[in-house]
Amino acid sequence: MELLINKILKSYFNFKIEGESMIDIKKKEECCGCYACTNVCPKICIEMKVDDEGFWYPQVKKEKCIECGLCEKVCPVINSPKIDKNDTMAYACINNNEESRKMSSSGGIFSLLCDEVIRNKGVVFGAGFDENFEVIHSYSETLEGCSIFRGSKYVQSKIGNTYKEAKEFLDNGRIVLFSGTQCQIKGLILYLRKKYDNLIAMEVVCHGVPSPKVFRNYRDLLSKKYNSQIKYIRFRDKTKGWKKYSYVTKFINNEKYSKTLKKDLFTRGFLKNLYLRPSCYDCKAKNYTSGSDLSLADYWGIQKNIQSLMMIKAHL
Repeated sequence: MELLINKILKSYFNFKIEGESMIDIKKKEECCGCYACTNVCPKICIEMKVDDEGFWYPQVKKEKCIECGLCEKVCPVINSPKIDKNDTMAYACINNNEESRKMSSSGGIFSLLCDEVIRNKGVVFGAGFDENFEVIHSYSETLEGCSIFRGSKYVQSKIGNTYKEAKEFLDNGRIVLFSGTQCQIKGLILYLRKKYDNLIAMEVVCHGVPSPKVFRNYRDLLSKKYNSQIKYIRFRDKTKGWKKYSYVTKFINNEKYSKTLKKDLFTRGFLKNLYLRPSCYDCKAKNYTSGSDLSLADYWGIQKNIQSLMMIKAHL
């Protein structure tokens, strides 16, 4: 009876009932900017607003809010999905297609996953540049379209409505490969609120996500310096080798900016944690707690491990 009364009061008199909740960010480190709350809100009354550092945070239109509490239930900072206790298997592997591997940040495994999913009439979600070179999440149903998701982007991507779009594909029986940072995958799993056998949730083990505002200023600075619009950007170009990867910006006037990770200003600041999102300094989705099916990362130093294993085998 109490629940019925509460429903009537809220529906007809816009009363707010004590004990019910809406998302309310008190400290910036309490939000990872995953957009789960905006995707799940039944009244579409949560907007993501950009702060002075260039990161987005949810703001609730209180006059429209029915205080259902769904936004808090799907927040990956304060919740964790139920994870099946399975044995974790680790693999070190590379894509045998050299051309595909050169265009990838590391071993090119993501491209192989895309190939398999698209071949089975599935859909791939990932982060890519839009026409303004902002990093956003979107989806593709073709291999050609998946190419924009390939390669690292050292900027926080905007999820937008892609959780909703992924759910629609999943409910229609399509295979979905959804790639993102650990907090984005955790947000997706919590948003879905049920297990989908046709979902492949793949987290990218990340260093942290830099401010889109900082990157935008850096990008515009280079455009001004070279007096041209940008043609493409690669954060980990392998022209000078995999270990000495470079940040590259190619311009429409055929000019090219290229510096290795130790010399490029933006990359150096990123690696020194100068402009990461506040929540990244105390990540709540690390250590395989996101609920992902796959974790993709570099395998720096594998050659040393292989040499050690060969030495051990030789002494047996």
